[in-house]
Amino acid sequence: MKSLIEAFDIDQKGVERIVADAVGAADDGELYLEYLQSEALVFDNGKLKSGAYHTDQGFGLRAVAGEAAAFAHSGELSEQSLKRAGEAVKAIHAGRGGTYAGPPARTNRSLYPDENPLGAPTFEEKVKLLEAMDAYARAADERVRQVSASIAGSWQIVEILRADGHWVRDVRPLVRVSVQVVAGVGDRQETGMFGFGGRRGFGEFITEHNWRGAVDEALRQAVVNLDAVPAPAGTFDVVLGPGWPGVMLHEAVGHGLEGDFNRKKTSAFAGLMGEQVAAKGVTVIDDGTIEERRGSLSIDDEGTPSEKTVLIEDGILVGYMQDRQNARLMDMAPTGNGRRQSYAHSPMPRMTNTYMLAGDHEPDEIIASVKDGIYAVSFGGGQVDITSGKFVFDCTEAYRIENGKIGPALKGANLIGNGPEAMKRVSMIGNNMELDKGIGMCGKNGQGVPVGVGQPTLRMDQVTVGGTAA
Repeated sequence: MKSLIEAFDIDQKGVERIVADAVGAADDGELYLEYLQSEALVFDNGKLKSGAYHTDQGFGLRAVAGEAAAFAHSGELSEQSLKRAGEAVKAIHAGRGGTYAGPPARTNRSLYPDENPLGAPTFEEKVKLLEAMDAYARAADERVRQVSASIAGSWQIVEILRADGHWVRDVRPLVRVSVQVVAGVGDRQETGMFGFGGRRGFGEFITEHNWRGAVDEALRQAVVNLDAVPAPAGTFDVVLGPGWPGVMLHEAVGHGLEGDFNRKKTSAFAGLMGEQVAAKGVTVIDDGTIEERRGSLSIDDEGTPSEKTVLIEDGILVGYMQDRQNARLMDMAPTGNGRRQSYAHSPMPRMTNTYMLAGDHEPDEIIASVKDGIYAVSFGGGQVDITSGKFVFDCTEAYRIENGKIGPALKGANLIGNGPEAMKRVSMIGNNMELDKGIGMCGKNGQGVPVGVGQPTLRMDQVTVGGTAA
């Protein structure tokens, strides 16, 4: 495909002059160009509830001086709108701190092809797929009361120009298939959910084997929860399942390791570089280079190649996730974690795919080690205070562990604690590290970006559990 400058018939040399004039006298900055196509279909309660197709395009122009940044954006891609934006961000030049920063390293790596995934299957074929998912779920169990299935995809092209003439480009496909099943008996009904996706075409996600597996899993969760008993409250040894439960690691620990929070000393991890912040054996990584994963990028939204960044190694804090501005102010290197929701947003340090490495223990061995505890298989919503590290997470699927064996399903369980403290309570790490199925979204300062999470089975000793049992 043509460059966005060519596609919108804008003179490239003219754009480069505007950017050099607007940003070149600052410490750093860039022009961010974006073209996005997105599609979403929702099938609910036996009929197509909504179908949307959206195209968006625009630019964001940013100049950085010290701790300050000036930012202007527009959905109109023209030299005239660029000039207006340039005049706006030039106001920051008076506060500049030095020479314009050098460009990011160049890379020949491109994680994704240019092909747009939205063309296949067709709209009609997608609707038939959703109808089939609905019918399959309803035929599978007479307790099914409602089915909601959705399919969504996007194709994003990003181009970044710096004042020194450094151009970079990334193409980012993204798809997701989700299903929610409500099952009921009498006055009681429960919900199960499953979704999967990644940065590639719909291909494997819409094979009959895979979509049936997704429906089966959502139905299984709903049926399990129909028999769940009220969760106890108290302090228990807790076992976390592999994969998606890594969302707790993402929220309770990952955000606290982003550069801006640590530079401003508002993170519970601020000032702890080189210190023991987790149990020995705990190694946490953020990796934006894993092909086709939801959080992966060839380059971040400042043009820095994505990296595999070790954050905690054997329990020792060894790194932060950095964008360019915070890295420079902290005298550290950027790590390819400067991300933004769209051209209308400024970049900030954000996670990509954040996970804990595997250990040596068999999952069954970890379960067998617990006399009286909780096995948390999946999480829903949660709340985290970055400054204190305190968190609360709701378990959407959990079980009692009694004498080393998995007991009844629990309803209403939530985990309460402090991120850094919780990491010190890890006593056993499984050998079965898994990444999530490709469904994660992360919110920060009003911006949402796709991310990945993961972990092996973990045992955490003496965690506070909130419950509903009398």
